[in-house]
Amino acid sequence: MTAFIDKLTAAWTGNDSLLCIGLDPDIQKLPEELQEEPDAIYAFCKDIIDDTADLVCAFKPQIAYFAALGAEEELEAICRYIREQYPHIPIVLDAKRGDIGATAEQYAREAFERYRADAVTVNPYMGFDSVAPYLEWKDRGVIVLCRTSNPGGSDLQFLDVGGKPLYQHVAQLVADKWNTNGQCGLVVGATFPKEIEEVRRIVGDMPLLVPGIGAQGGDIAATVAAGRTAAGTGMMINSSRAILYAKKVGEETYAGAARRVAQETRDAINSCRQ
Repeated sequence: MTAFIDKLTAAWTGNDSLLCIGLDPDIQKLPEELQEEPDAIYAFCKDIIDDTADLVCAFKPQIAYFAALGAEEELEAICRYIREQYPHIPIVLDAKRGDIGATAEQYAREAFERYRADAVTVNPYMGFDSVAPYLEWKDRGVIVLCRTSNPGGSDLQFLDVGGKPLYQHVAQLVADKWNTNGQCGLVVGATFPKEIEEVRRIVGDMPLLVPGIGAQGGDIAATVAAGRTAAGTGMMINSSRAILYAKKVGEETYAGAARRVAQETRDAINSCRQ
């Protein structure tokens, strides 16, 4: 196993959790007390991390939310904070990169040198040579888009490829040919539990990053039943907005609300694992 898989496996056990929290800082949704602060993005993410680190198996910063605000330095700082304060929690950089050659090499350096992420999401549409540069980092995770949670994913992912849908072809390709170092995972959305089950059948115990619960409405029980391994693990079930912005007017602090919803979500997932 790779260092990423080892860390993820330890987090599943140590925190008794399959919950992954996405860090998607939306400046318009930040608490009023932070709106005018120069370090608002960092402060917001730090508080969420501190109040939920014992409840998760991974944190997943979404690079676009930082880059759109010119906040890449804040993203670096957040990744550094997680590494220093919670070194046992994997960082999955949600970048969905998908280019070839020297450009892909630079994207890999961005993820693994600049942000020092434990894993990164990538898009396989351009084939193996778009993924190969990431696989050179043998201690890191490479999580390949497979069956995404958005409705438009079916436009391509269900195209027939030799008698099976494209998403199944991708799963088979990653499992049989690309995962030579044991470092790969797949993105499979919670809004499609039947497809999660099919992917699990194809790839064995390979980790699945599963977005789509919370704000996107994926069913927790169906998701866990479809994607858990025989050990009751094998998944990073992601929730972002439903946890980050759980605070209601006049109620607890934003970090306290995030912890409450994260704990409820973690417990709901765990109730379905056996």
